[in-house]
Amino acid sequence: MTDITDDIAEEISFQSFDDDCRLLGSLLNDILHREVGTNFVDKLERIRVLAQSACNMRQAGIVNMAELLEKQLASELSKMTLEDALTLARAFSHYLNLMGIAETHHRVRKRGNLVQIAKSCDDVFNQLVQGGVSPDDLYNTVCKQEVEIVLTAHPTQINRRTLQYKHIRIAHLLDYNDRPDLSVEDREMVIEDLVREITSIWQTDELRRQKPTPVDEARAGLNIVEQSLWKAVPHYLRRVSNALKKHTGRPLPLTCTPIKFGSWMGGDRDGNPNVTAKVTKDVSLLSRWMAIDLYIREVDSLRFELSMNQCSDRLSRLAHEILEEAKHENRRENWNQSLNRNQSLPTQLPARAHLPSFAENGEAQHPRLDIPGPDYMQHNHKDGGVSSNSTTFKSSSPNIQLSQTSSANSSASSAAISSSSFNSSQLLGQRKMIAESQTGRSSFQKLLEPQLPQLPGIAPYRVVLGNVKNKLERSRRRLELLLEDVPCDYDPLDYYETTDQLLEPLLLCYESLQSCGSGVLADGRLADLIRRVATFGMVLMKLDLRQESGRHAETLDAITSYLDMGTYSEWDEEKKLDFLTRELKGKRPLVPVSIEVPSDVKEVLDTFRIAAELGSDSLGAYVISMASNASDVLAVELLQKDAWLAAIGESGRAGPGGTLRVVPLFETVKDLRGAGSVIRKLLSIDWYREHIIKNHNGHQEVMVGYSDSGKDAGRFTAAWELYKAQEDVVAACNDYGIKVTLFHGRGGSIGRGGGPTYLAIQSQPPGSVMGTLRSTEQGEMVEAKFGLPQIAVRQLEIYTTAVLLATLRPPIPPREIKWRNLMEEISKISCECYRNVVYENPEFLSYFHEATPEAELGFLNIGSRPARRKSSRGIGHLRAIPWLFAWTQTRFVLPAWLGVGAGLKGACEKGHTEELKAMYKEWPFFQSTIDLIEMVLGKADIPIAKHYDEVLVSEKRQELGRELRSELMTAEKFVLVISGHEKLQENNRSLRRLIENRLPFLNPMNMLQVEILKRLRHDDDNLKLRDALLITINGIAAGMKNTG
Repeated sequence: MTDITDDIAEEISFQSFDDDCRLLGSLLNDILHREVGTNFVDKLERIRVLAQSACNMRQAGIVNMAELLEKQLASELSKMTLEDALTLARAFSHYLNLMGIAETHHRVRKRGNLVQIAKSCDDVFNQLVQGGVSPDDLYNTVCKQEVEIVLTAHPTQINRRTLQYKHIRIAHLLDYNDRPDLSVEDREMVIEDLVREITSIWQTDELRRQKPTPVDEARAGLNIVEQSLWKAVPHYLRRVSNALKKHTGRPLPLTCTPIKFGSWMGGDRDGNPNVTAKVTKDVSLLSRWMAIDLYIREVDSLRFELSMNQCSDRLSRLAHEILEEAKHENRRENWNQSLNRNQSLPTQLPARAHLPSFAENGEAQHPRLDIPGPDYMQHNHKDGGVSSNSTTFKSSSPNIQLSQTSSANSSASSAAISSSSFNSSQLLGQRKMIAESQTGRSSFQKLLEPQLPQLPGIAPYRVVLGNVKNKLERSRRRLELLLEDVPCDYDPLDYYETTDQLLEPLLLCYESLQSCGSGVLADGRLADLIRRVATFGMVLMKLDLRQESGRHAETLDAITSYLDMGTYSEWDEEKKLDFLTRELKGKRPLVPVSIEVPSDVKEVLDTFRIAAELGSDSLGAYVISMASNASDVLAVELLQKDAWLAAIGESGRAGPGGTLRVVPLFETVKDLRGAGSVIRKLLSIDWYREHIIKNHNGHQEVMVGYSDSGKDAGRFTAAWELYKAQEDVVAACNDYGIKVTLFHGRGGSIGRGGGPTYLAIQSQPPGSVMGTLRSTEQGEMVEAKFGLPQIAVRQLEIYTTAVLLATLRPPIPPREIKWRNLMEEISKISCECYRNVVYENPEFLSYFHEATPEAELGFLNIGSRPARRKSSRGIGHLRAIPWLFAWTQTRFVLPAWLGVGAGLKGACEKGHTEELKAMYKEWPFFQSTIDLIEMVLGKADIPIAKHYDEVLVSEKRQELGRELRSELMTAEKFVLVISGHEKLQENNRSLRRLIENRLPFLNPMNMLQVEILKRLRHDDDNLKLRDALLITINGIAAGMKNTG
């Protein structure tokens, strides 16, 4: 029932899938007997059997009997007490989640049993070679491919992260349970573990009790990297490399990365005041910190593995240098220590200070400290005391030497620190010094950290990798100081700032192993680490910034008004372009240091300041939402340049990597129609064209938005306008000899451009995917596609092969001009129908609020941003996610099909039916559009939507509901005519069966939601009722496998 199932639904093995569903259902049933009692479990079973019987009657075509059973079901649910309703909602919701876990598990299981998987690298490379593509062309195209998957914080992931982890644990247990070598006792232990996990889930609150912050959202994205992508990426790259070697004779180069990752989490401030400049900086530093932390773990494991002595001359020389430098550092630190001790600290540590800080009389003698790193100095013990060589430690910044001792007890320590020679800042520094101290841990050090060899040539790989680990640890500590805004002067040679710096010693180790005949070792854990570094760099995911174009105009208004130049936003486009181009050519900053501006404007300026500080090594693109003119792009270029100049003026250097690429986002139908003209205008400006060639390698990136265009004009019209806009943008760039990357802002649901990845990429206009692609993955789709390593590997392969095919075998364009004219006609009728209902009908807004739980969705606390861009209650300012989320809950999914039936009907009635059938068979774009609409029609449920109307909608608006249900049936009728299918989802029987399996649990959830909404709207302060409603929302989202 998920929108991505088309990529993988046929891979489900229903034989064992049903067994696992029964197993998990039985365990949940046993737990419910214990938790809520036998009587209530019997009541749940009666509800399920009623719902199942009604479904069976509908599938058999016995509609009258089905309606009687559904009325009986609704009646029983309406008589339930609030407590019983809450428990039923929780039970069915958890069962739907367990079915989803089993489904995901069996996708993985089925693929493991296949010799060659469809759409895999091996499969597609073979197709291309057999189809006439030369091995050299295939190899070069794969190596040059640039795909970036951008994870966003769009609020569509409804499950708490706690529950997501528990679901992953259950998936792992199901996987373990499949092993044929398990003994009876082992299998019983697996069942016991499953019982524990499901019990834990039942006893956990399903609801978020507070909104996540942008940093929380970023942390969730980074967790996906740690728990899944970190493991998946090396596996995926091995598959690509093996398939390349098989079909071209050459493996993938070690540092070649066809796919990278970006993020909007902590950078997307469009309509979200909670994303500030400080948040962006903190998230960027957090991402760097986690990358380094992951690398430290890998290097540690690698040091253990690479214990051999034989190495190349280059590596041997490097190991010698490291050991010599370590000896020199030791002597220098001892000298510094003796000087520093005489200045401020006691001359001798108390007895036993070198021992671990065990507690005596309930109080610790020394502070608890982190386990020391390898850059420590040993204590010299003599008669239980400490000699004058007492320990000296380096802080994370090697230019700051911290000489450390500890007093015999806390009062003596305080007396030493608070001596009259310290002012308050020194006291603070001293406290920090003691907190960072390694004192009292050197005894453990000997056990936990191997000593550096005293003779060169002994374990050279461990020497080099130990130095890598030291640098990584200092890099990590520096980030911690930056996060705390603590000044940190450092020598760049002692830290890793760039990917190339970290790759250099790793590649040297790799080349050394290969030259010594140990290629089998080089191609193991070391190769995986090198591939991770090449893919994730020093930041894991580069952070995009996004802001609405109007905010930039307001900022320039404040600047031009302050400079007595007039009001920028009141100028016409040509005057704006003249001003912006003139300032961009200049070498002085535009914004005066003394300028005073409103807080909103200051926040925009602060964002550019942070962008200049972090640079393009940490940040990706600057995306301008609601872009409509060339001046929108140049305004950002000017503000960025100004912040860059200011950063250089203040500190003498700006962020590493240069300025960010600026990406206009065209979202509304009007803006999509003008996208090509805007790009042509931009590239006609000499300064801009030269800037693109010089600073961005002749590459223009353009983003197209699926969500707002769909909400603006309906799904069919949006799809056609997006297709034409991409064609126009590609043509504009080709006219000026500029390469283009299209960035697709796809949502999870079909109404927001979601759908199967492979199908989506294969249906793009020819020439729009020339080896490069960026695409967003949002909310629940991030977890669905990348939550498990095995699923993530599959999705990465699908991205790679789909982009490869679209590059080497571009999709077929419309065969003749008549097809384009027919699309224009269908689109026009479809758009008129959609807008007449949504924007022109005065009753529609009230109908929407009555028939759906839109107003109550805000209590879910699933995202940090507001549901509306502005305070207006109209559809126009409502974000696309709650708009689709609300209709998905009622199973009407109106935004994905409204207008489609009218458009297709109009074309068929004019005698174009056969032409449309030919378009469906021969034109990938049209086929994809119809297939996606058919998929969403298969998820719609007219009886359930009708039940919402009958109970919740006022009498005067009931007619509108009847008209809309009639439109749905029209859409279904003509989609089947054009596709040639007898029933919906005829070409995807696995998906249809998955839908049918869920209905006995999903239908009662919908009916219960209707009853709770009815009660809540008469008692809107009832918190228990609100909780019950939110749990039904969770359950329906689990059953539909998407939200908005």
